[in-house]
Order: sequence, then C-alpha cells, then structure tokens
Amino acid sequence: MRLLALDSSGLVASVALVVDDTVIAEYTTNFKKTHSQTLLPMLDEIVKMTEMELSELDAIALAAGPGSFTGLRIGAATAKGLGLALNKPIVSVPTVDALAYNLYGTKGIICPIMDARRSQVYTGLYEYVNNEFTVIEQQKVVTIDELLEEIIATGKEVIFLGDGVDVHRDKIKEALGDKASFAPAHVARQRAGAVAMLGAKYYAEGKMETASEQAPEYLRVSQAERELAERQQAEKVNQ
Repeated sequence: MRLLALDSSGLVASVALVVDDTVIAEYTTNFKKTHSQTLLPMLDEIVKMTEMELSELDAIALAAGPGSFTGLRIGAATAKGLGLALNKPIVSVPTVDALAYNLYGTKGIICPIMDARRSQVYTGLYEYVNNEFTVIEQQKVVTIDELLEEIIATGKEVIFLGDGVDVHRDKIKEALGDKASFAPAHVARQRAGAVAMLGAKYYAEGKMETASEQAPEYLRVSQAERELAERQQAEKVNQ
C-alpha cells in the first residue's frame, strides 16, 4: 500500500509518503510562507528523494478540516488535482483526529485545540483504550470556556496539543492545574505522517471517496460569510 498524505489545515504545511507500515518520507515546515508557496515544492522534493512515481500511489490522504479556510482550500485543490490526474481515491482524515493521533499510547484524555478566533477552538476528545485510538467527542468548534467545563467534569488528566495551546495555555493551567499537561514540540502540531497512518487505517476499512466528491470540513462559516450575514441582519433592522 502506497499512500501520499497532505496537511495544510493550519500554520504548518506537511507532506508524507507511506509504504505499507513505514513512513518513508515526511517534509514539514512551520514558517511564515503561504501553503501555496510550500506545498507543491515539498511534494516535488519528496517524490525526487524517494524516486517514486505518483502513478504508483494507491490513494491520497488529506487533512480535510477543520482549520484555516485558505489552507484547507489549498490542500483540497492539490489533493483533488492529483486525484483527478492520477485517477486515485481521496481519504479524508479529520484534522483534529490526526492531531490526536500524534500521541499514540498516551494515558488519559488527548485534547487537540486549534485556534478558531473569537475565543473559540476546533477541538475533540480522544484516548487510547487497550492501544486502540478511541474518539470520545468528535471534532467540533466551541469556546475555550465550554471546553474546559467539559474536561473538568471528566475529572481526568488531559494532554493538550495544537496551535490553540499558545493562545489559551494560561487559562488551561488556571482551570485544570496539575491535571493539564502539554505535548512536546515535535508532536504538538500537524504532521502529515499522522494523517498518512490514520488515512491508511481508513483506506483499509474502505473509507474513501473520488477526487470529485471530496470537500473540506469547515465546521463553521468563514469570516467573510459571517460579516456578510451581520451586515444583512443590520440592514433588515434599520429598514
């Protein structure tokens, strides 16, 4: 099984190539460049280094959202373009699930948080039960206060990861004290290797779609759409 994975859902851009159960290449950057500048050159470099023909792929795994609207669109356009050109299926992997998958074997609850602005986070709750990746709460968008209330109610220890940690670390520490810990830097952000391995699991289960069927999972409307709706509502009130 040969699977290419892409993740451009957040600040990180990441590309990985998996053959059977081995990640044979992974290229990740977390720098101030747009994904439109980085994703295809990273993919091209991996193909050159591994000397693999893209036509040999079985599928393309994609971090399908939630996340940055622009990043998700770039990732989807890249995956769909490859899928259509190569006639390969797309395996859509929930972004938050893939983040949690970084922390294989962690005890307690795993809580990825991605900054969604306006004091909101994209998040979910996960744990490993008998070494099996288990979804407690599917990915969603909530306020950080709502999330912390939910976690406090569990009474369990929680490890946090994702770019939302930088924004909400102090509030998390204040609310949870010693029950909160934070993932180390090398597994604290999106990695296409995790998308690939979770995507390989889904592929084996037959969870895939055609390139034309694939669509990003935004979980909420964009800022532009929100602002348009607010203006339209204000106009109705003022009429």
